[in-house]
Amino acid sequence: MRILGIDPGYAIVGFGAVDYERNQFTTLQYGAITTRSHTVFEDRLEEIYTDMTQLLDTVRPDAVAIETLFYTTNQKTVIAVAEARGVILLCAKLARVPIFEYTPLQVKQSVSGYGRAPKKQVQEMTRRILRLPEVPKPDDTADALAMAICHGYSFRSRQYGIAQTRRQQMGYY
Repeated sequence: MRILGIDPGYAIVGFGAVDYERNQFTTLQYGAITTRSHTVFEDRLEEIYTDMTQLLDTVRPDAVAIETLFYTTNQKTVIAVAEARGVILLCAKLARVPIFEYTPLQVKQSVSGYGRAPKKQVQEMTRRILRLPEVPKPDDTADALAMAICHGYSFRSRQYGIAQTRRQQMGYY
């Protein structure tokens, strides 16, 4: 199964593409879509749309794993992130890629075994699981790869894979 993990944002959208077969991950590609800070917000959303559409077309994932929206204090920032996240979800929907959402707690639990693990610990476990020489930068990229790992390990991922195999066997693909 090819998984594209996404850490949504409007300044930086982290992404990480992995293949997950027989409990083993193969890292395909990772990085970040970045927008300039003094650009009109709508233009930033258009840039995210264009780059995400191209990324989906290049990677051709079987699933997109994205972080659920989470905020603590700054409502203005959360609204902007929600708008960027909506653009990302639209791109995945238009590409006909199933979308799976995970909370930060679920990702930490899945990657490190502890739902309250510090960010550095999750990043180091992500590096180890994917056998990377160093923790990917920026942090949003490492977070996106952790999101992809979470999906690979998730029950929903396995159930989706079983259903997809059944559909192929029945000639729906």
